[in-house]
Amino acid sequence: MTGNRVLVVDDDPGLLRAMAITLRVHGWDVTTAATGRAGTDAAVTAHPDVVLLDLGLPDVSGLEVIAAVRGWSRVPIIVLSARQLGDDKIDALDAGADDYVTKPFAMPELMARLRAAVRRSAHEPGEDEPVVEAGDLHVDLARREVSRGGEVVRLTPTEWALLELLVRHRGRVVAREQMLREVWGPAATRDTHYLRVYVAQLRRKLEDDPASPRHLLTAPGMGYRFEQ
Repeated sequence: MTGNRVLVVDDDPGLLRAMAITLRVHGWDVTTAATGRAGTDAAVTAHPDVVLLDLGLPDVSGLEVIAAVRGWSRVPIIVLSARQLGDDKIDALDAGADDYVTKPFAMPELMARLRAAVRRSAHEPGEDEPVVEAGDLHVDLARREVSRGGEVVRLTPTEWALLELLVRHRGRVVAREQMLREVWGPAATRDTHYLRVYVAQLRRKLEDDPASPRHLLTAPGMGYRFEQ
């Protein structure tokens, strides 16, 4: 696996050091982080081919790290956790993890899972953009924030989820049904008034002229798209 990059995020210094040594012996280019925020930043700067992520981090939860990375990247994420409850595994996979390994684990099994994750992945180095610029808008998908003219714009969680979805599919129309399903859930696919209300709120916060938007555009009868 020479040349493949792995990011290991774990707050156990002994385990982190041992994993880094073992992975490097097997030809991996290893980046380590001991906190969730450091791991999120490293995912942007190190461009890993796969991420090994502990759920129990000291600052933010592993689930929050998964959500932050999934906002802009499809890199495979393998969760490492001492938690053996089924709900933790389900929550991690629902958040966007690709695999789940319970501690303690055997290194040969972990190495096999790493190799399998990279083989399955369609991830191409450099294809993901954590920061998207659109006029005076600066959308940081990794940090989950947006600024306009250098000033941070405060969005509600629902407003952010809607903007993130459109930005990830920028330049393409996102169907109303997909937007409702991904932001509000499968039971809301007919509640199109949600979209009108929240798109209007986003336009008021992000557009110079909400009545004639440049970035948050309507595709009549279809959905919406984000244009840079």
